[in-house]
Amino acid sequence: MARGRRPQRPPHVPLRSATYTRVEGEWIVRSVPGSTASDRSYRCPGCDQVIPGTAPHVVAWPAGEYGSVEERRHWHAGCWAARDRRGPGRRR
Repeated sequence: MARGRRPQRPPHVPLRSATYTRVEGEWIVRSVPGSTASDRSYRCPGCDQVIPGTAPHVVAWPAGEYGSVEERRHWHAGCWAARDRRGPGRRR
């Protein structure tokens, strides 16, 4: 009987521009200052608006993960702070 292969875990890609990592409940959160962020843009899951990569923001992923690219979400700091009071994707 052949042994099945375990699915490969996505590679861990470190956040080079992050400065401060903390655990908030079930999430690992890193603050990214705008001065060191990339020129790439992201869509905030809290407000569904674009975050320019050069703007300060936070990156969050489930605490059980290693920060794989697929699990990371980039949030405006205010949207992250208000995530319990509002549903995802609400436009303000």
